[in-house]
Amino acid sequence: MDDPRALFDLTGRVACITGASSGLGQQVARTLAAAGAQVVGVARRSDALAQMQAEIGSRAETVVADVADRDGVDGLVQTISSKFGAPDILVHAAGINTREAADDVTPEGWDATMALNLSAPFFLSQAMVPAMKEKGWGRVVNFASLQTTRAFPGGIAYGATKAGIGQLTRAMAEAWSPFGITANAIGPGFFPTELTQAVFEDPDRSKRNAEQTCIGRNGRMQDIDGPILFLCSQASDYVTGQVLMVDGGFTAK
Repeated sequence: MDDPRALFDLTGRVACITGASSGLGQQVARTLAAAGAQVVGVARRSDALAQMQAEIGSRAETVVADVADRDGVDGLVQTISSKFGAPDILVHAAGINTREAADDVTPEGWDATMALNLSAPFFLSQAMVPAMKEKGWGRVVNFASLQTTRAFPGGIAYGATKAGIGQLTRAMAEAWSPFGITANAIGPGFFPTELTQAVFEDPDRSKRNAEQTCIGRNGRMQDIDGPILFLCSQASDYVTGQVLMVDGGFTAK
């Protein structure tokens, strides 16, 4: 290839991002659109989605939906695909952390966490994979976590789902990569998002987390841009079944 930058060009690709109304999901939508993709952001908050769409412009469309509603998956896929066509790229950024201590976990909190963090990525991917198979090319990117391999206080339900995401990613790769569809996951460290608001509101805790990294700081939103673009583009054609930790070396120490 004469110009290696073409490996990262997403012109002509359609990307669907769940959890696109805020945080890393919204950052992913911006990044993929800037790389040339047409993006469909999915989330429950219409006002935040509208703000994202206005910022990105004509390359973005939005769908207001609860991706954890398993009965609505087929209809949701049809609605998403009606915007720019069937997605080539699916990024699962939607997530919830109830932060319940082990002794306080409720069945409702457990089930809600499992439904959004683990079940939704599988069933939505399962419904979108047939169109990717027809094209012979696709990208599924899950969101793992520090808690994919580490235990954190108040994180037993969340951690169980994120450990499951690690294995789900490997199993997706085994099932679908022979058809040109790669499946990988990004494992963010501490980034300033709504999900980690409680952490960043505690200066001492935020400082301890920064010191735990090899780099010496917590994540900045733009730190996700390169890794997500790599995993969503032709540049990662021979990479599948992997969890890429984007954590400043938090898990290395």
